[in-house]
Amino acid sequence: MAGGKETPRQRMIGMMYLVLTALLALQVSNQILQKFVLINDGLERTSKNYVQKNLFSVNIISSTVEQQGNNKVDIPKVEAAKEIRQKSAELVSYLEEAKTKLIEESNAIDDQGNFKSSALKNVDIPGNLFNNNRLGYDMQEKLNEFPEELEQILAGLNIDMSFERIAKNADEIDLFKNDVDVNFKDYVNLNYVKSPIGAVLAIISQHQNEVLNIESEALTAITNSLGSFIFEADKLKARIAANSNVVAAGTTFEAEMFLASSSSSTELKMTADGREIPVEEGFGQIKFPVAPASNYDDRGLAARSLKGEITVPIGGEDSVFTIDYDYFVAQPVIKVSSEVVNQLYAECANDLVIEVPALGNTYAPNFSVSGGQAVKGSRPSDVTIIPAASGKVVIGVSSGGNKIGSVDYDIKPVPDPSIIPYNGDRKIDLQNSTPVNGLLNLQIRAVPEPTFGRTMPRDANFEVTAGEVRLVRNDVPRESVAISGQNIAVRNLLAQAQSGDRLVVIVKEVTRTNFRGSKIKSAVNEVFPIPIK
Repeated sequence: MAGGKETPRQRMIGMMYLVLTALLALQVSNQILQKFVLINDGLERTSKNYVQKNLFSVNIISSTVEQQGNNKVDIPKVEAAKEIRQKSAELVSYLEEAKTKLIEESNAIDDQGNFKSSALKNVDIPGNLFNNNRLGYDMQEKLNEFPEELEQILAGLNIDMSFERIAKNADEIDLFKNDVDVNFKDYVNLNYVKSPIGAVLAIISQHQNEVLNIESEALTAITNSLGSFIFEADKLKARIAANSNVVAAGTTFEAEMFLASSSSSTELKMTADGREIPVEEGFGQIKFPVAPASNYDDRGLAARSLKGEITVPIGGEDSVFTIDYDYFVAQPVIKVSSEVVNQLYAECANDLVIEVPALGNTYAPNFSVSGGQAVKGSRPSDVTIIPAASGKVVIGVSSGGNKIGSVDYDIKPVPDPSIIPYNGDRKIDLQNSTPVNGLLNLQIRAVPEPTFGRTMPRDANFEVTAGEVRLVRNDVPRESVAISGQNIAVRNLLAQAQSGDRLVVIVKEVTRTNFRGSKIKSAVNEVFPIPIK
C-alpha cells in the first residue's frame, strides 16, 4: 500500500487477499463455500463502514478548511478530497456491478434471497465472464489505474505518497512468484478461471475493501496536511472498523477503533474489553487471538461482542465514548489427508497431513494425542501418529495456543502376513508337484497384506523366525530342518527325496520390524505341504 511502514490494516488486507487467492486452488466442499459467503458478507459490511468513515473524513476536511478561514493553500485540498471520494465510489460501484452480473448469469440466488450451494460451486461461468468476455482484464486495468490516479491528485497537493497495485499477476505476489505451477498466471487466470463463484465474490469484495482503504489513506494524508484541527464535541462518535466481522477460530481479530473526528495531535486513551490498546495517529489498533467457541449454530458461527472505550480530553476534562461491536467466530474445518482413510494401524507410524484451510498462513499447529503419541514432521501440517495397541485415537488440533477441534480414528490391528513359499524369486505352486531342482533355493516369506504393505512400508517388514521343514514319505516324517530366516537349508532333505514325497512347512513364529527398528514377535500355526515329483 502506501510507502513507508505498513500498517496493521494494510497487513490484514494483504493477508486476506492472499488467503482468498490461495483458497481458489483448493477443491472446496459445500461447507467451505458457505464460509466464503460469510466472509463475503463480512467484507461487504466492512465496505459500508469504510464508506461512512471516508464520507466523514471529506466533511471534516471541508469543515476544518472553512473554520480556519478558507486558507488558499488548503482550499484545493477540499476539492481533491471530493474527487478522491467520487473516484472511489465509481470504482466500488463498478465492482458491485461485476458481482451482480456474476450472480445473475449463474442464477446463484433463490427466491428467498439465499445463495444456492450448487451455483456457488460453478467454475465455468467466472472463467467465461472474466476471461472470455474480458471483464476481468477491464477490471484489472481500472483497479490498477485507481492508485495511480490518487498518487497524481496527492502530488498536486505536494503530498508524496505511493500505493501498490491492487490487481496483481501471480509473479507479483510473494506467495506465488516462486511456485512454478502458478507463477505464470496473469491476474484473471489466477483469480477467476476455474474458480468457484463463492470464492470469486469474496475476491471482488476484498478488492472493494482495498479501494476504500487506499481512499482512506489518501484522505488521512490530506487531513494531516491541514493546519490545526478543531474539535466539535457535539459531533464526536466512537467507531470500530474491522476487516471482517466473521473471524475463524484460531486466527487473529484485527480492527481499528477511532473517534470520528480524531486527530493525531490529541492525546487519546482506548480500551477494548477492558484491555488498553495502542493508538497510532488517533486510531486504536485492536488485535487479539480468537479462541474457539463452546457452541456454534447450524451455520458454524458463534456470536461475540466487543466493548470499546475512548477517553478524550475536551475542555480540560476527560470524556468517555463507548461502542459495542458485534462479530462472529466461524468454526474452522479440519482437513486430514492420509493414505489410511478411516482407521490407523496399531503401534505403527501413520503419516497424516492435518490442515485448517481457513487459517491460511497463520496456521501454526500443535497436536495432542489421546490413545497414542504424535511426532511432528518437517512441515507444520505434517504429523506422524503412533496409536496404542487398541481402542481409539483422538487427535487435538490447536493453532497459536487456541484449540481448533479434534478428529478421532479407530485403531486397526496390524493384519497378519501371508506365508508363501518361493524358490528364489519364483512363487511355488502348491497345487502341483515341484521337481527337486525347483526347491534348491527354498524361501519361506512372510508377505504383508497388500494395503498395509503399500501404505505402511516402514512397518511392513515381516520374516519367519521359527518353524521347520520336514521331509515326509507315505505320511511318515523322516528328516527336518529348522526355519530361522527367509532362506532354508534343504539340500540334505532334497538329496533324500523321492517322487511322491512332500516337504511339510510348519511356521510357528513371525517377527515384524517396525519403523523404530524394534522386533515384534507373533506366534502363528501355519502348516502346508509342497509335493515333490
